[in-house]
Amino acid sequence: MKLARAAGLLFLLQNALAVTDPTPIGASDEPFANVTGFLDDRGLCQCSVYLPDATFPVQKVERLEIAVQTFSIKFNQELSKVTQYTKAIEIYEQKIRNVTLKVEAMEKTSISYTELDFQVVKLEIVEMEKLVIQLKSTLTGSNVVVEQLYEEITNLSLMVTQLESLDKNNILAIRREVVALRNKLKECEWGRNDTSSSSPHFPPGSCSHGGILNISQPYVIQLNWRGFAYKYGAWGRDYSPLTPEKDLFWVAPLNTEGRYLEYYRLHRSYDDLLLYKNPKEYRIQYGEGSGTTVYKNYMYFNAHNSRDMSKLDLNTNTVVLRKTLPGAAYNNRFSYAGVAWQDIDFAVDENGLWVIYSTEASTGNIVISRLNETTLEVLDTWQTKQYKPSVSSAFIVCGVLYAVRPLNTRKEEIFYTYDTNTGKEGRMSIIIDKVMETIQSINYSPGDQKLYVYNDAYLLFYNLFFQPSPLL
Repeated sequence: MKLARAAGLLFLLQNALAVTDPTPIGASDEPFANVTGFLDDRGLCQCSVYLPDATFPVQKVERLEIAVQTFSIKFNQELSKVTQYTKAIEIYEQKIRNVTLKVEAMEKTSISYTELDFQVVKLEIVEMEKLVIQLKSTLTGSNVVVEQLYEEITNLSLMVTQLESLDKNNILAIRREVVALRNKLKECEWGRNDTSSSSPHFPPGSCSHGGILNISQPYVIQLNWRGFAYKYGAWGRDYSPLTPEKDLFWVAPLNTEGRYLEYYRLHRSYDDLLLYKNPKEYRIQYGEGSGTTVYKNYMYFNAHNSRDMSKLDLNTNTVVLRKTLPGAAYNNRFSYAGVAWQDIDFAVDENGLWVIYSTEASTGNIVISRLNETTLEVLDTWQTKQYKPSVSSAFIVCGVLYAVRPLNTRKEEIFYTYDTNTGKEGRMSIIIDKVMETIQSINYSPGDQKLYVYNDAYLLFYNLFFQPSPLL
């Protein structure tokens, strides 16, 4: 019985050692050896068993199992990342193909692209480049697909930059396209407003027409650069009869309280204005209200807390002249409806510089004065019967004052006219669609026959359409 137990123990030890011992089969270093037994004096069987020194490595096996589990978790995580990045690479490969098609179209077509087109393509390329850099930082070792993507994106970026530099030599083609589009838009607006399809064209600066016939829908340019909190202000385009094609756009938002004019910006092109690019920003102390205008590279505004008119040289940002407007009410005495601090409102038309205001003698009715832009002397004055605080804004075209009033939160009406050429008042009804509730200022530009409107912090413009002069 004891011999059987010894043999069983020997068998178990043999199996355990066979599992744990790394010695290959057939090696000379055996884990145990058999020897011949013998009987002792008492008749008991005696034998010797040789066992190795090392016991079964349970702790090592446990550590091995933990290491295997940890490796399995990390492997699954990395496999999941690879799956995600594979999908992302597929998406951005498609984006690269789309951008490549755009660039190829830019290379082959004769149509001139604007800077906005290049900016859009550049943004797409930058976005893809960021992702590829992220992939390169997370994937260890060399990855042929990622390196190839990065190389393609770099080549696309260089190609777009070259195209953009070449396009600068094609400005005339761009302008011809813009003129053609503007003419098509005018035709569409006339059709939309049921006006005559054979509407006459009157060149900018001309007064051979019979006055305003209609107005286009609003064109929303952008939010003013200072933000939505700056609801009050004015903007427009400089006009000089000697160089009517010159581009100088100005934006003059008031401070948030809606009274002080402190900062303004100048843009030398329409594209710069759209892209907030290359602005020249200046500070003055201080204008008052939204009645600002620009004429022949000079800005005209109401000096703060006075009835004085200020003339600012835009080349030097210096007030070169300050003169009192005789009898003018100020300090919010007779401002426009819904717009405070605009007692004195400057205007420009084909004939020169004007100022719209009220006096105590006129009992708040609108007074129109034509000014000498050099000296700011009043050349002539007309009294109207239209109460200024009932008007939301006004502008002058070819010596005719047009007054505007609100109908509701989305529409205004040009309802009143005063012709300084004949001294006659008139009534009309032309509806102006608004983007926001309140119109803070309207500036007419004879150079392109547009109204530049500041509407609750947003910059809008409208095209004007004129009717033929009546037969005498």
